[in-house]
Amino acid sequence: MLRDITIGQHFPGDSALHNMDPRAKLVLTLVYIIMLFVASNPIGLGISIVLVFGLYLLAKIPLRLIGKSLKPIIPIILFTAVLNVFFVTGESEPLVSLGFLHIYREGIDYAALIVVRIICIIVGTSLLTYTTSPIVLTAAIEQLLRPLSKLKFPVHELAMMMTIALRFIPLLIEETDKIMNAQKARGAQLDSGTLMQRVKALIPVLIPLFISAFRRADELAMAMECRCYHGGEGRTRLKELRMSGKDVWLTVAAVVVFVAMGLSNFLWK
Repeated sequence: MLRDITIGQHFPGDSALHNMDPRAKLVLTLVYIIMLFVASNPIGLGISIVLVFGLYLLAKIPLRLIGKSLKPIIPIILFTAVLNVFFVTGESEPLVSLGFLHIYREGIDYAALIVVRIICIIVGTSLLTYTTSPIVLTAAIEQLLRPLSKLKFPVHELAMMMTIALRFIPLLIEETDKIMNAQKARGAQLDSGTLMQRVKALIPVLIPLFISAFRRADELAMAMECRCYHGGEGRTRLKELRMSGKDVWLTVAAVVVFVAMGLSNFLWK
């Protein structure tokens, strides 16, 4: 299960989406998430699904990664769907009655919309990290937040912390997998027993994981100090971020799709 978590992983490539300006990708990703909540109808969500699949094909990212990115959150998706099915009421007669629980058609429809929306958010945001390296993502976040520096806001430090945290996710997952395998080799029963027994069995995993995380953080801080890192003031960049013609066309195409998602509310009515 841990190996299926792909958050924070980057897959190098030479597609138009990989080479797109990271600032545009970051802004478009945020707008995409907003539009998923604005276009709360099957037509809008259908357009978003087509958009995501098209971008995966454009970036030449294997579609099997969609399943891997969704596998860890399947319990959350199912739990959310069940809650909406049983607790969303409607004006019509219930389809099924189980004591005090009633299942309405509106509840089933709303649960389906919520599930599709969650899947689109996970798959769409994962595409951002798949096609953008942590270093480039740091530069994009810093430049987008640069106006806040006039208010003495530590923009560079914030961007660096966010990117380091994102980069550490795959490392911590890999470390957790190693520790769990080592504990299983010593006879630990991590996958059997009651819920309380499984929780207690995780204690021997969490302690070395925290120790490893603090050690990695200390090594990273020491490495940054040895390289005379003192924040973003006065720093220059090897590659400056610039919008190309392809970036403009991709941005315009994405905006057109977002407008179509927004207009779908009027079409659905």
